[in-house]
Amino acid sequence: MATITPEARKKLESCSTATLTTLLFKRGLNKQFIQNVYPLGKYGKSMVGEAFTLRTIPAREDLNPITAFRNPEHPQRKAVETCPAGHILVVDSRKDPRAASAGSILITRLMKRGVAGIVTDGGFRDAPEIAELPFPAYHSRPSAPTNLTLHQPIEMNVPIACGDAPVFPGDILVGDGEGVVVLPANIAEEMAHEAFEMTIFEDFVLERVNAGDSIIGLYPPTDPQTEVNFAQWRKQKGR
Repeated sequence: MATITPEARKKLESCSTATLTTLLFKRGLNKQFIQNVYPLGKYGKSMVGEAFTLRTIPAREDLNPITAFRNPEHPQRKAVETCPAGHILVVDSRKDPRAASAGSILITRLMKRGVAGIVTDGGFRDAPEIAELPFPAYHSRPSAPTNLTLHQPIEMNVPIACGDAPVFPGDILVGDGEGVVVLPANIAEEMAHEAFEMTIFEDFVLERVNAGDSIIGLYPPTDPQTEVNFAQWRKQKGR
């Protein structure tokens, strides 16, 4: 079930994780950026979607042989087949990339099902192939090709930690070229509108800085004339 409106989702697609972390900081939230997770590939707009989570634990060998993947109820396989369209599969891989959170086949399946992206604080197999897909994928670094059973996926859609960030099912993830930030579901809608407005203002500021203006009085806008100039610029730009 969607936790933000289509309008808010579209606005977040134009917002950076830097802007969003600033707004989170103003709200006293300092742990929402997923640490040491990086994008594979490049995309024209930010990844946005509701979190659908998968938790792993260190594998117990007698319960997690390679034949476990034959089980249609295997949590990793089931997550790939049940993560809703428009959501993002978020994997708590304990910040350990030795065993892959997924490979190119599973990630292609997510893409074909309309999932909005995948994020893990572990790694992926087939990273070069995944980087070529038109699909947002974030990981810490490529996984060893063989150690398939070091991790044991244990349950889906529960609160997890990913890269030290708390992620609850339904939270809104936004990913760009720098990484991924987690917006608590209860404030995601208001943050989308606030971040969109902040992005417009920062576009104005960057234009003025490129024109040679000082940042004093401009950023932050402590000079009253800055607000006047911004209002005029916004009217001219139709923003």
